[in-house]
Amino acid sequence: MRQYSTYIFKTVYYLSLIYFTYLMILITLQYIPIKLNVAFLNIKQEEIETKYYQIAFFSHVYTSIFVLILGITQFSNTIRSTFSSIHKIFGKLYVFLILLIAAPSGLIMALHANGGVFSKISFSIQALLWFWFTYKAFRYAKNKQWDNHQKFMLRGFALTLSAISLRLFKWIIVSTIELPPMDTYKIVSWLGWVFNLTLVEIYLMNKKNYTQSSRRLSS
Repeated sequence: MRQYSTYIFKTVYYLSLIYFTYLMILITLQYIPIKLNVAFLNIKQEEIETKYYQIAFFSHVYTSIFVLILGITQFSNTIRSTFSSIHKIFGKLYVFLILLIAAPSGLIMALHANGGVFSKISFSIQALLWFWFTYKAFRYAKNKQWDNHQKFMLRGFALTLSAISLRLFKWIIVSTIELPPMDTYKIVSWLGWVFNLTLVEIYLMNKKNYTQSSRRLSS
């Protein structure tokens, strides 16, 4: 029964990721070729006039979709066990894109976030944690400390998925509660990544408790 439940959960999980990744691809395609007056940029006309913001924005948008797709492959047992070389290559690309492009450009965008200081602080913390968790995961992999590597990969990927959860929470709030748009944005700026990271920490804590219990029973 437990195996069946796990299979159902994984199926729903991956189908959901595929669907939301598809939606993220559609969002990205709005900015190809480069346009300065579409979608989100319609409310960022002052910022987009500066060259460094343009570079940060398009670097972030164009790399984040690849980061999302590469990240999904890192948690596939099939790819990790059967195609280990692909797992390693995709993992290195995932780390490279986050550390050198996605996280730094995200930090620049965070400093210009809508919603004032409240949102700017949230997105800045998210960008810094995203960089730090990914870097730690990379260092643990280099040192072959696989348990810690997996923990920090999960934490980092939780922040990668905030691109999806932020939009999902925004849709839920807009559909159920009448709030001014900027108030909604302030809420989801925190909820989008804090919720994901909390789930990961709960999962890791439960996994640790389960492992300890199993060891006690077998001893």
